[in-house]
Amino acid sequence: QSKGKKPLFVQLVLDNIWSLYEAVMKRDKEKIEKIITSLGLKIGARESRHADPKVHLNAICSQWLPISDAVLSMVCNKIPSPLDISAERVEKLMCVGARTFDSLPPETRELKSAFMKCSSEGTAPVIVFVSKMFAVDAKALPHNKPR
Repeated sequence: QSKGKKPLFVQLVLDNIWSLYEAVMKRDKEKIEKIITSLGLKIGARESRHADPKVHLNAICSQWLPISDAVLSMVCNKIPSPLDISAERVEKLMCVGARTFDSLPPETRELKSAFMKCSSEGTAPVIVFVSKMFAVDAKALPHNKPR
């Protein structure tokens, strides 16, 4: 880098993205065709003739670097396997609020073993965990409100 060379990430990733971006925005048809053929992409005539260059850029990038594949592979690589979950964690996920695991009905407690096995058999129960997180100002929390 000190000798004027670019970092490897810039050379291999960013330069390619920027050259595609510049070619599409400047409407350099020869360079665009070269990029499309070298990547093996098939861009529809409608997108390539569109007046807005962002439509053309979106069509190329959605085939070259599809975000759905990137997100799915990142989730698979980074989120731990459900088979590695501890029994204590399962109990915490199954209990809501101040309830303890032992206070749950026996049928619900029996689901703990199915939860930990993650079986795909037809007779195994289907367990769905729905979670929604959203930002809340600390002043709006119940323990911070004046009484």
